[in-house]
Amino acid sequence: MTDLQATPDTLRIDIGIHGMTCASCVGRAERALKKVPGVQEVSVNLATESARVMVQGSEQIEARLRRAVRDAGYEPVAANAAIDAPNESLWAGFSPVAIGLLLSAPLMLPMLGSLWGQHWMLPAWLQFVLATPVQFVLGARFFKAGWHSLKSLSGNMDLLVAIGTTAGWTLSVWLWLTAPAGQVPHLYFEGSAVVVTLVLLGKWLEARAKRQTTSAIRALHALRPETAHLLGLDGEVDVPIDEVLAGDELVVRPGERFAVDGVVLEGMSQVDESMLTGEPLPVSKVVNDKVTGGTLNGDGRVVVRVTATGVDTVLASIIRLVEDAQAAKAPIQRLVDKVSSVFVPVVLVIALITFLGWWLSGQAFEVAVVNAVTVLVIACPCALGLATPAAIMAGTGVAAHFGILIKDAQALELAHKAQVVVFDKTGTLTVGQARLIEFAVTQGLNQSSMLAIAAALQSGSGHPLARAVVQAANEQQLTLPSLGQLQSTPGKGLRGQVSGDDYLIGSLRWMQELGVALDPFEAQLQRLQTSGATLAVMAEQTPTGLTAVALMAFGDEPKAGAVATITALRARGIRVLMLSGDNATAAQAMAQRVGLQPSEVISEVLPRDKAAHIAALRQQGQTVVMVGDGVNDAPALAAADVGMAMANVGGGTDVAMHAAGITLMRGDLALVAAALDISDRTVAKIRQNLFWAFIYNVAGIPLAALGYLNPIVAGAAMAMSSVSVMSNALLLKRWKPKA
Repeated sequence: MTDLQATPDTLRIDIGIHGMTCASCVGRAERALKKVPGVQEVSVNLATESARVMVQGSEQIEARLRRAVRDAGYEPVAANAAIDAPNESLWAGFSPVAIGLLLSAPLMLPMLGSLWGQHWMLPAWLQFVLATPVQFVLGARFFKAGWHSLKSLSGNMDLLVAIGTTAGWTLSVWLWLTAPAGQVPHLYFEGSAVVVTLVLLGKWLEARAKRQTTSAIRALHALRPETAHLLGLDGEVDVPIDEVLAGDELVVRPGERFAVDGVVLEGMSQVDESMLTGEPLPVSKVVNDKVTGGTLNGDGRVVVRVTATGVDTVLASIIRLVEDAQAAKAPIQRLVDKVSSVFVPVVLVIALITFLGWWLSGQAFEVAVVNAVTVLVIACPCALGLATPAAIMAGTGVAAHFGILIKDAQALELAHKAQVVVFDKTGTLTVGQARLIEFAVTQGLNQSSMLAIAAALQSGSGHPLARAVVQAANEQQLTLPSLGQLQSTPGKGLRGQVSGDDYLIGSLRWMQELGVALDPFEAQLQRLQTSGATLAVMAEQTPTGLTAVALMAFGDEPKAGAVATITALRARGIRVLMLSGDNATAAQAMAQRVGLQPSEVISEVLPRDKAAHIAALRQQGQTVVMVGDGVNDAPALAAADVGMAMANVGGGTDVAMHAAGITLMRGDLALVAAALDISDRTVAKIRQNLFWAFIYNVAGIPLAALGYLNPIVAGAAMAMSSVSVMSNALLLKRWKPKA
């Protein structure tokens, strides 16, 4: 797994790191942290500017980790500093770039004038005055970071920029001071100044784009209100959200967000859960319904009892999952890390060879220096370090907006390779609730009257089948007769008195034990048993004995989007299977209703055996996605290449969130295909970004070494490489699940 998970013997510590500029910085920070005693695993992310460290707990361990970051030349900050920072202006941090542009613009006059045949040239002393502040004041960050890099015997973007621009500036000073009296040599102050300014511009644009990639996390954090209306003996009192305790009663007014998770005690309302589940339609909430912190109350005033606060809320779990996914490294990033670890030393060697090659071939010393400087400038590996994390941050962020929580980068990278998707039946492909699908009565009896009697008998029971009978009666708006004595027989049924008459409701086996004749329902029994329905019989006590008066058939219903989802997956060339603990007859009956073939059904599977079936599919060399409800399917979800768990946001299915790589925040099966699609799009963006990051260097370095580029063009290309990678990743924010 690529995400780092804490165990009982280890701690997970997150640290923000300021000052990293490229993929080489990531490697240096990781090496520094790994040297701290007790550190087991380290993952440093350039896009989030953070490190996740798995370490054995010891005294002052976090302080040691922060000291290691500082000694490596970077600034340790709070883990969520980038996210928790106040919303800044779009132009925040632009002032150094603006100063650089103002000072560099006059230096560009000779180059611009030459386009129109003009030969403008500023005096050498004025070029020196304009370029020096850019080089050593605005560019001080490159010298500082480059020096730390050099001390640790490694290289990074800052070192390349510092060496390259300093070489150009020094060459210009040397040519100026050694020129014969009255002669104005060609100087390269404009190259050094413009390169520094362009690099600063590129880093500023990159920082702007980074703020956009963290917008999903910012939006989730913004859902948490700062205060809550606590209901006490003296009425409503506003208290900070951090002081709310489980068991407190809170008032939520119309248009306000629920501060924490809870259960409705009074009132009713419509609640907008779209930011958590992606479901655009409001959900009705009445007494005893669960509500989730961060969701938006509609036009009703409700009182809720708090069930979870702080890190235990569903919103906190969602934020944690998205942060984990964005902080993790995708497997493809390992290749980038290996390349970047040797990249800067190789570039320095190429620059030296370029200098020697041009100089020894008889070219002027200054030409050799300029071409070597161009190699150093164009080779900066900024884009390489951003290519993968930027795409992952954008992909996981937009997926979370639509109710798809991607727990780790490995699940994101593997999902698009899916060859087999295995669905659990109950609660996943089906609604998961028993419904009364048929109610037959003996000849001469009124069906509605018998259903009302059955519902009256079942009204006091919490059994799923009993609830289904009561629900059916409510849907027909039947008035239930008065219920007298009631006696339950566990595992068999119940006996009760309705309007003075004695009735029994129970299983077929119990009725057969009691000698109840079922001849009036012989045809229905055969048909319903074949379809896999669960059956029950209602009998009336008469002077001649017990007489069957009604036959009840119960069954589950397929979810509305089951057929469409299976069709969509097949269109992608994916094999679809269904796992069920039901008998073969019932499983095949449901499979037929959702569009599955008999060969695509695995029935009579115990929960503990589901993982073995998943493992067997993987042993055949297939990439397997398991979709389940996240409770009894947890072993199978963990055994699959990618587990997708359908969580109930109101209930906060923690098992789902921990067992699966991807959590679908609502029971809409269309999210399964959508999760595969966003995985496909994100991996495509990663590959595109890596291609462009490599192509800039693969094409640029030879052109620079052969003298076809100058430092200014190289600086612009290097700055644009980072910006293009970030912009390409941000295109993922326009993604929407297919209807």
